[in-house]
Amino acid sequence: MYESEHTKFMREWLEKHPDEIKEQQRGRALWWDKPQDMETSRRNAEARVPQKSYYYDND
Repeated sequence: MYESEHTKFMREWLEKHPDEIKEQQRGRALWWDKPQDMETSRRNAEARVPQKSYYYDND
């Protein structure tokens, strides 16, 4: 099975630095893993303005 040099490097590096896995998880939680509020999502969807098919059209 093929494994890229980058994948091998990352696997070895993470074995030597196991604390980085927790740091990765904290970083992901900071930017991506956010609790979802259905009411806010609904309001955002309703407030969305449709974009013109040609963005630079001034009509």
